[in-house]
Amino acid sequence: MTIMAEVSIRDLRNHGGDVVDRAARGEHLTITRRGKPVAELRPLAPPPAATSELIRRRSHLPSVDTKKLRADIDALIDRSL
Repeated sequence: MTIMAEVSIRDLRNHGGDVVDRAARGEHLTITRRGKPVAELRPLAPPPAATSELIRRRSHLPSVDTKKLRADIDALIDRSL
């Protein structure tokens, strides 16, 4: 559950840039009129990474010894389940 802060329409009008900056930083805001909720302001999801960026990130990951990984997993799992 996300806790939303309330911002009055007056505050939105008078401090719109600051309110939008709060949303851009990840805050979920409920806009109120005369104390009653009328709208929500929330950050947009970031755009997906480009394929080239994903490939670049992948190249920086450490290599994995799959046989050792499997042995470690087997040692942790209760085979009686």
